[in-house]
Amino acid sequence: MSTYDEILYDVADHIATITLNRPEKLNAWTATMENSVRSAVNDAAKDDDVRVIIVTGAGRGFCAGADMGGLQKIDVKGDGRKRIVEEGEEAEVSFDNDLGPSVLEHFEGRFGYMFECPKPIIAAINGPVAGIGLVMTMFCDMRFASDIAKFTTSFAQRGLVAEHGIAWLLPKLIGSANALDILMSARKFTGDEAAHLGLVNRSFPGNALLAEVRDYAKHMVETVSPRSLTVMKRQVYKSLFQNFNSSTAMADAEMQSSFASDDFKEGVAHFVEKRSANFTGK
Repeated sequence: MSTYDEILYDVADHIATITLNRPEKLNAWTATMENSVRSAVNDAAKDDDVRVIIVTGAGRGFCAGADMGGLQKIDVKGDGRKRIVEEGEEAEVSFDNDLGPSVLEHFEGRFGYMFECPKPIIAAINGPVAGIGLVMTMFCDMRFASDIAKFTTSFAQRGLVAEHGIAWLLPKLIGSANALDILMSARKFTGDEAAHLGLVNRSFPGNALLAEVRDYAKHMVETVSPRSLTVMKRQVYKSLFQNFNSSTAMADAEMQSSFASDDFKEGVAHFVEKRSANFTGK
């Protein structure tokens, strides 16, 4: 297990919770925080006790974007990606690819490893989220937000561009017109509007958010196959780069593999026997 700076890491009830932990700075993003998040996701992926991962923020914010002190140090002649390693080497991430298709070849950028992670990653956006903090949530598999959490892309107000894949991801979630609206205006909007746009799955009253997200994660832990979660996650992201026929062929092959799995046998048995499931992920 790694040691972490600027985040908290906890595992309970088969749920790993990664908490961005610079509350005095609204959890502004740093290279140290980024490496810690990478390490924590890697550790959660390798931990057989973990089935779902939640990412949230300490205090009243989720992530206010890049730490401005770090932005001021950027060498204009340098590679923008070097910001990630300005405080040390980039943390290594490696996942078991035995189940489902690998998608990492399609997502080689800064947060692409989150799509390759074999376990669901859920963002619980508890407060203000901006810039790179918002980008990071787009690489989570689902997003839930406080109804009054404030969202903004912020890049245009800093003289920047649509960074780290958000120009590709955002239109797929909310359409090109809505994507251009929130990118070009950098306007602030609430968790409720984010849910209306489809940027987040649902919004909840702020004081209920984390409990609701944990209940959702617990439902997955207790009722669905970890093997199915891994394969379906990778199917969905791989299919973004396939035509219908290729996606269907992949699904047919994965279905044949699932018939031989322990989880398929358990899925049928617990339904027939009218009892709770005991999935192993095998």
